Amino acid sequence: MAKPGSRNLITDVPGILVGQAEDARVRSGVTVILPDRFAVGAVAVAGGGPGTRETDVLSGGRLVGGADAICLSGGSAYGLAAADGVMAGLKAAGRGFALVPRPGVPPTPIVPSAILYDLANGGDKEWGDVAPYSGLARKAFDSAGEAFRLGRSGAAYGARAGQAPGGTGSASIVASDGLTVGALAAVNSFGSVRMPNSAAFWAWPFEIGGEFGGARPDVTQGFDPEDWGAAKVNPAPRENTTIACIATDAVLTRDEAERVAQMALAGMARAIRPVFAPTDGDVVFVIATARRQIDGPRPELIARIGELAASTLARSIARAVYEAERQGDAA
Repeated sequence: MAKPGSRNLITDVPGILVGQAEDARVRSGVTVILPDRFAVGAVAVAGGGPGTRETDVLSGGRLVGGADAICLSGGSAYGLAAADGVMAGLKAAGRGFALVPRPGVPPTPIVPSAILYDLANGGDKEWGDVAPYSGLARKAFDSAGEAFRLGRSGAAYGARAGQAPGGTGSASIVASDGLTVGALAAVNSFGSVRMPNSAAFWAWPFEIGGEFGGARPDVTQGFDPEDWGAAKVNPAPRENTTIACIATDAVLTRDEAERVAQMALAGMARAIRPVFAPTDGDVVFVIATARRQIDGPRPELIARIGELAASTLARSIARAVYEAERQGDAA
């Protein structure tokens, strides 16, 4: 029977580390997902107002088709500079893409990135000529490890999930044959993660071991399709985003990783309502560390990984808000 990994974090996937850094004064932060070597990757963009960098390299028919790291950041478009800090760390480590390695010519680190909007959360955004995100990202890169904090941390340090505090969440699942899938989400959604008039999360059917409180809905109550629960009031464009990364130890092609990313979007729909709205910037990355070759028909394997990714992402989103609420609503 499948069960969470020992940490119930994306770092249960062999070869994956995570680093985070925050600025309490600015009320913003950065999360870096760091494979120990270049990883096949893909991306799925579903929201109407995304903010991204270097996602084109993950598209079909492109030369690179993977990533040295994934960077998630607060700060709206200012946060796209976070990738510079990650690139600096990777360059110092000698990592990056080079079609034809040449002496004296450094390889180029590939760092696809996505941002969420936290500019109006009350933090001090008068940072002068240089936004803090590159520096925060370098700190996150340098601190990357197997353990990291959920809730008020990293890219979602100053986020909100509907009318609840947002946060960073993660979860993992290990199948009976050892296949491992992990997810990390920075949740700043317009939609609510809880059912109306209930403590139960929309993701409650996928909860394992009470990882986000164990609340269950009253199934005798009717369901109103127009009742969204505690969603944000008057959302503005690009102010609402859930950005996430899926990792697996399976060997995947770029096209297979893209299908997993598309399937993983279902995890957002299971955990947030409404989702993928015109004002949302929802993005899911996928990286494969290629530690485990699984025999058998590929379509069945990709369907299996995609479904594990979706349910694990739904759990990560609920864990993000659950842990942020336990820490107090600071934003």
